[in-house]
Amino acid sequence: MSRFCWVNTDELSIEKIDELAKRQESFTVVAVSNITAVVQKVEGRLEKLGYKCRVVTEYRATSMAAALIPSPAMILGVGAAVGIGVHNLATFNPDYEIGKNKFAGTVTVKYVK
Repeated sequence: MSRFCWVNTDELSIEKIDELAKRQESFTVVAVSNITAVVQKVEGRLEKLGYKCRVVTEYRATSMAAALIPSPAMILGVGAAVGIGVHNLATFNPDYEIGKNKFAGTVTVKYVK
């Protein structure tokens, strides 16, 4: 069973990622101002260590819910669901799932195996 910890963006070094990955820990990076840079750093390092990753948007289920409401947004919801399905197939059986949450300013990295 993996553990979970919080890491401030300032503390997120290559060494810290290596340490957490070695222990197969899940963690959340907080106080993130540049989500893309943090995701690239974490994903790139985990992949160099031999792990497979899937990057997701944590609130993506909300966009899929739009498919249930009869409106022009219905097309967006269906499109989101199709896109998510294709993405999940392309990143089948990942070791880590990296969740972006722009609203909260966090990146959650979950060990899923």
